[in-house]
Amino acid sequence: MPEEISTPAEETAPSGEQPPAEQPTSAETTESSSEDALPEWARKELAKVRGEAANYRTRLRDAETKLGSAKGPEEVEAALADLRTQNAALERSILRATVARKYELPDDLADALHGEDKSALEAHAKVLAKYVPVPGPQSLGGGLTPDDGGDGEMDPRKLARLSRRF
Repeated sequence: MPEEISTPAEETAPSGEQPPAEQPTSAETTESSSEDALPEWARKELAKVRGEAANYRTRLRDAETKLGSAKGPEEVEAALADLRTQNAALERSILRATVARKYELPDDLADALHGEDKSALEAHAKVLAKYVPVPGPQSLGGGLTPDDGGDGEMDPRKLARLSRRF
């Protein structure tokens, strides 16, 4: 097990002084301010990815604990079999997510994909993709507006002056 290293802030202060309150470092401040500037969908995706990473770290620690506390070859084999089962499940979920992104399926339908291998998953994804509505364009404006910036009324004198300048 790695030793825990104490920082100066964690050490006791001499003669009744309180240790200074922990101030966020500039990296932490920059990271939190950059996250606040992100759109809502990006923050949700970032939280989801961080949760998955935490889950993987927890599984790794559990596997290390099981293998470290194994007393005999039978316990080691049982821990390895459990780890292999978990890895197979993770590989399958990654394959399902990859196929779902390829066919632009929502996350809910990614979990519903059935099949034993990649080709079976892709065949099922093609069938499901037929029933997923295609999102329309955000705006049909085309980038130009007929408004000249005025109050909505056309002034022929103003237009004539503008055309004479050129």
